[in-house]
Amino acid sequence: MVAFTKGHGTGNDFVIIADPDGELDLTAEQVAALCDRHFGIGADGVLRVVRSTAIHEGAASLAEEPAAEWFMDYRNADGSIAEMCGNGIRVFVHYLVRSGLATIEPGSTLPIGTRAGVRDVTSSQSGYQVDLGRWRLTGTDPLVTTDGLPVARPGLGIDVGNPHVVVALASDVELASLELHRAPELDPALPAGANVEFVVPGDPLVRDGIGHVRMRVSERGVGETLSCGTGVAATALAVRYWAGAQAPDHWRVEVPGGTLGVRMFPAEDGEHVALSGPAQLVFQGEVDLI
Repeated sequence: MVAFTKGHGTGNDFVIIADPDGELDLTAEQVAALCDRHFGIGADGVLRVVRSTAIHEGAASLAEEPAAEWFMDYRNADGSIAEMCGNGIRVFVHYLVRSGLATIEPGSTLPIGTRAGVRDVTSSQSGYQVDLGRWRLTGTDPLVTTDGLPVARPGLGIDVGNPHVVVALASDVELASLELHRAPELDPALPAGANVEFVVPGDPLVRDGIGHVRMRVSERGVGETLSCGTGVAATALAVRYWAGAQAPDHWRVEVPGGTLGVRMFPAEDGEHVALSGPAQLVFQGEVDLI
């Protein structure tokens, strides 16, 4: 039997398994079984809590930041390995804090190792804020086809530690009409796939110096989720890019599971993007890994 905790960030939910010394070797099949909403616990992914010294990928994290004691080993619901998860890392840190494995003092940061590099997390009024690091346009802007849209729409490729394609829609009616029961098709297809976000601007787009948009997402290896943290950041970046030089650097993004904040700011290695929002732990239990 393995102990687990269930948590979520704006409805993006995770099975959390503490494995500090890296003793568990979770297979893709076991992860998929845990995440199955009919026959398992049910989740959008699994967060394995492991020390950076106890996982192969942790060596790169420690080389980047020796204080990155903990590594977020994140798996999608289908068992595939993912680079980063913006909602997941907030839930991960909340688990560390609630379990007494780490602390975040006021004004300090907690570095967390991920496959996308070390990410710094701070406490915030809404819960936690994570610096997702430097973002970039990928230069690959595929056409996106999905059920519920009569014609393919152009997408904007954005990388925030993991790959995204953001699609602008004209109205809430179009957003509501999407049928995301299967993954959108990208032309050209991307070798590693991508999360695909569909976004509608607020009316007005900017209120009191803050941009407002609404979004739905189909996550790579998962399907539609109530929220995607890195997708929220990619969405805000895309709309700011489309809006032009006068667009704000602070955004509020509404997803089916709630609202998240995004902030863009300069750093030594280029512009970074930060994500802020809540994290909750909802129950604990034990499960057999079959």
